[in-house]
Amino acid sequence: MGNREDLLAGARKVIFERGVAKATARDIAGAAGVSLAAIGYHFGSKEQLITEALTEALGTGIGDRMDAVLHEKSSLPPLEAFAAVWDDMPTAFAENREALIASLENVVRMLRSPDASKEFASAISGAYAGTAEQLRATRPELDEPQADAVAKLYFTLSQSLGILWLVAPESLPTGEELARAVAALASP
Repeated sequence: MGNREDLLAGARKVIFERGVAKATARDIAGAAGVSLAAIGYHFGSKEQLITEALTEALGTGIGDRMDAVLHEKSSLPPLEAFAAVWDDMPTAFAENREALIASLENVVRMLRSPDASKEFASAISGAYAGTAEQLRATRPELDEPQADAVAKLYFTLSQSLGILWLVAPESLPTGEELARAVAALASP
């Protein structure tokens, strides 16, 4: 790994152990085995490094799991596949619990920083695009605007359900309940 990748890994390690608020640039550089100046060189700031490290962690953990289920269930009718994705997400949330908690901490930090909020908005656009690409690959019947809209729904649900899972995991709706709601909205 290069310094940039080492810093991302070091940031995740420190953040998951101590939380966003207690993660110092010195601790992150130490965990990465690089100089403190490397943070500024590769990311511009500790805050940008933290945002990228958490975005990558959640995208890899939860996003990759969602992509796998989309591919796995692509032969099912669309609403059944939709339900299967959401029935699988509690497992993805459990496997990425520390990243979810750190992400919540990071969102609060970003709300206090206009620059960080802009960077996060850009990351959200990337998440939409990546999910839409997976949807077009697994659901070729969706045209581009449909795939984009469904990708935004998936992203929104994953974010909100992830928070709900952290607070009250037993209160999550099932995939079938979510699919029933979508079907009810689509019916005349």
